[in-house]
Order: sequence, then structure tokens, then C-alpha cells
Amino acid sequence: MVRRVLGLVYKEVSGLHQAAYVLALFAFGSQLLALIRDRILAGQFGAGATLDIYYAAFRIPDLLFVLFASMLSVYVLLPYVASYAERGLPQAAQALLGQLMTLFLAGYVMLAGAIALSAPYLLAWLYPGITDQALLVAVTQVLLLQPVLLGLSSLCGVVTQYHSRFVLHAISPLVYNVGIIFGILVLYPHLGLVGVAAGVVLGALGHVLVQWPLVRNSQFRFRPRVQFDWPAIRSVVMTAVPRAFTLSLNQLTLLVLISLGTAMAVGSVAVFQFAFNLQSVPLAIIGVSYSVAAFPTLAKLYAGNSLAKFQQHIITALRHIIFWSVPVIALCVVLRAQLVRVILGSGAFDWEDTRLTAAVFAVLILSLVAHGINLLLVRALYAGGDTKTPLLVSIFSTAATVAFAFWLHGLYVANQAFQATVASTLRVSDVAGTEVLVLAVAYTAGIWLQLILFAVVAHHRFVLAWREPLRVSAHAIVAAMVGGGVAYGALNLLVDGLNINTFIGIFLQGVLAGVLGLMGVVIAYALMGSAELREMSRALSQRIFKSDVVASQKHVL
Repeated sequence: MVRRVLGLVYKEVSGLHQAAYVLALFAFGSQLLALIRDRILAGQFGAGATLDIYYAAFRIPDLLFVLFASMLSVYVLLPYVASYAERGLPQAAQALLGQLMTLFLAGYVMLAGAIALSAPYLLAWLYPGITDQALLVAVTQVLLLQPVLLGLSSLCGVVTQYHSRFVLHAISPLVYNVGIIFGILVLYPHLGLVGVAAGVVLGALGHVLVQWPLVRNSQFRFRPRVQFDWPAIRSVVMTAVPRAFTLSLNQLTLLVLISLGTAMAVGSVAVFQFAFNLQSVPLAIIGVSYSVAAFPTLAKLYAGNSLAKFQQHIITALRHIIFWSVPVIALCVVLRAQLVRVILGSGAFDWEDTRLTAAVFAVLILSLVAHGINLLLVRALYAGGDTKTPLLVSIFSTAATVAFAFWLHGLYVANQAFQATVASTLRVSDVAGTEVLVLAVAYTAGIWLQLILFAVVAHHRFVLAWREPLRVSAHAIVAAMVGGGVAYGALNLLVDGLNINTFIGIFLQGVLAGVLGLMGVVIAYALMGSAELREMSRALSQRIFKSDVVASQKHVL
């Protein structure tokens, strides 16, 4: 039984759609665990000061992770590994990975140590609205251990993704969330919020360890080095630094928004983060799955100078991201209250918290299709060796998002008519703390601005034909209107038949309305003769796995 499970874990996945569906399946499992994690947090603490501290403490470690670990990213290193493999030089790839690992560990430990020592002063400046600064400092210092482990996991991911071991790659987030849940349930009663942070670190450790057996037996296995090929490292750094700054700008946007949130009503940070985590679920299942599945093939096609196939691969992934994302947006907007209440509504997380989180979620989910396309186009640029363009786009969109957030917040506070209009549109006029909505509006606007810029760049860089994506967009909008309309009608019809004041009642109401809405989407796509629906059906009927081999030294990867 164990060998059969390991065989499944280490199998190679064939095809874009098959890889995307495998990733989506495990992403669903990982996000389900993440939602269970959030439900436990919500029930334990509610949207209040404790979770404001917990989520604020993540921002600096996450920023450090993207700054340092970006040079170990699969999107930077996979093209190098693919190039070495094409030339029959696996030892050179192995040496490069080991050298980068050594430099990462040395650089991160020094900077993280300095930040840990200066944390009392730095955090007081960043988050003056948080009263328990001592707890914030302690949690942040523990979380500074997480990036070094996730950085090593990223390096392992280069090997697992090159060999299309997407099941193995997708299991890591599952283990990560199990560690966090362990911290909440087991460590928190003894160590308090620091115990929850310790669970995060344990999850990050599992994120590495689950991939290590395959890496150890691969031709690209790596270890620390004391001798360095500086020209090769310089080439990687020149590629990685723009990407590091690109990702750090995204994290900087969140840091500024969270910092602004700490100046709002108590619990605003928790509400925003809960809603952000909820919108990350469909993003991980759809946008991340397709973009991650597409990247290894894109890198190999570009390295092999197969530009026509490279273009077609982008368009295929793009069509299916749109196909899934647009109807999901409609269903999430219609079912937002049911989703939030079922997932988070327990214990200290009351109805007021539910309504406000649902409103923020409704705004954030509007960025789903744009965010998914952005992830794909960025990876296409990385596969082509272009990391500077995403940096320039991110600089512009980050500046615009931050400026818009501060301007909108000032307008929201000063203009009662504007405040009333926004709150009534999202049906939270009688709920306190609605100013947090401006964070969601600013973030969503920034994502759509990125899409416009990336679409223009991709059109000129790759000479993409947009006819098929536009066709899919038209079909998706119609399907979304049908599915959303069916779900909305079902919600109203099911009010009388169910007691929606109970968990079971609101769960059944949401599930039944969601299923009927999804059926409406599928029927609409079928009536329009959707090519993507047919491709999905064919992909599900084909073989997903290529090999039955568990990674071993005998079968060198």
C-alpha cells in the first residue's frame, strides 16, 4: 500500500491539462486545509486584535522570502537547468544549484538576524496601531525562520518541476497547512500565539522534506559548495534580481495595505486577510495550477526555439484560465455570505464579521481572472528569459495601487455620501468598520491595471493572437450570467425551505445554489459549443501519468 502511494507521488504527469488538473486537485486539498486553518483561527480569536498581530507579523518574513528566495525560484532556475540538460551537462546544473543554496543561506541568516534584533523598533514604526508590540515582535521573530525553509523548498521545486513530478510538488502545501493546524490546536494552548507561529515553521520544514527524497536521487541533486562559478552566478543574479524586486513589490503592496489597515477599526487586518485567503482558493486552483503546469513546457519550448508551439501553449492555458475564472467570479459574488459563514462562521467570528468579510471578498474576487492571466503571462516572460518587464510593470502598478489606497481612504473617511454609496452597494451600511473595503478596491484595481499592461507587453513580445481568448471571454461572460442568475434565484427559493440561522441550513442553501449555478454554467457552455468544455472532457479521459517509477538511483531522473 505504501509503495503504491509512493508510486503515485513520484509519477510523471503528461500534458498541460492533465498537469493542471492534478495541480488543481491538490491545490483544492491544500486550500481546503487552509480554510480549515482559517476557520479554527476565526473561531478561536474572531476578527480582532490577536489576528491583527498574527497577520501583520507575516509581512516582513514574506517580504524577505521573495527578496532572497527568488534567486532559487523555479521560474528563474528552470530555464538554466533546461538549458544545461539540453547540452548534456547535468553536473553543471547540480553545481549551480548547490552554489546558490550556499549563498542564499549565508545571506539570509545575516539579514534575518539583523532584523530580529531590530524588530522592536522596526515594527513599532510599521504598525503603530497595534498595542501589544511585545507579542508582535515575538511572533515575527519566530516567523523569520520560515523563509529559509521555503527557500530551500523552492530549490527542490526546480528539480521536481523539471521532471514534471507535479503530484510531489503539489503535496508540499498540504504538509505546510497541516503544520499550521498542528500549531493552532496543539502548540497554542501551551505557547500562545508564538505556538501558532512555531506551527508555521514546522509546516515550512515539511514543505522541504516531502520533496527531498526525489531530489536526493536525481541527477540534479545538490549540496552546499565552497567554490563558486561567479560568471554563472552573476547570470542567475542578473535574471533573479528583477524578479525578486517584482515579487517584493507585490509583498510591499500588501505590507502597506496591512499597515494602513492597522490604523482602521480593530479587526480590519483580520477581515482583509480572511477575505484575501478566500479569494486565494480559486486563484490557486485555477490561475496558479495552469500557470505552474504551463511553465516547464514553456521553458523547454523557448530553449528549443519552438516559438510557434510556445505561442500556442500560452494561448491554450490562457483560454482555460478564462473559461474557469469568469463563472467562478459570478458564483462567488452571489454566494459570498454563504461561503464566508460556512467557512469562517464559528466561535468568536460573529455575523458582523461575516458580513464585512463577505463584502471585502466580493471586491477581491473580481480580480480572479486578471490575477490568473497575470500569473501566466509573467511565467511566459520568465520562460523567455525576460525578468525586467515584469519588474517595470510591477513598479508602476504598485505605486498606483498604494497611491489609490491612500487617496480612496481619505475620500472614504471625509465624504459621507461616498461612504454610504460603497457600503450600501455591498449591503453593509449598518456594519462598523467598512473603511477596510478601500483596501480591497485598491488591490483589485491594481491587479486589473497589471493585466492591461501585461497584455500589451505579451502582444508585442510574443505576437500572440487574441481572437481565441476573446471568444472564450464572450462565452465565459454569458455562462457566468446564466450560472450567477440560477444561483441567485436558488438562494431566494431556498430561504423558506431551510433554517438559514443554523450551520446545516446555510451550508445546504449554499451547496444547493452553487450546484444549480454550476449546472447552469455547464449547460450554457454546452449550448454555445464551447471548445474548452470538449478539451476538458478529453483531457479527463486520457492518461494522466507517464511513468510508474518511484524515484530511485537506478532510474536517474
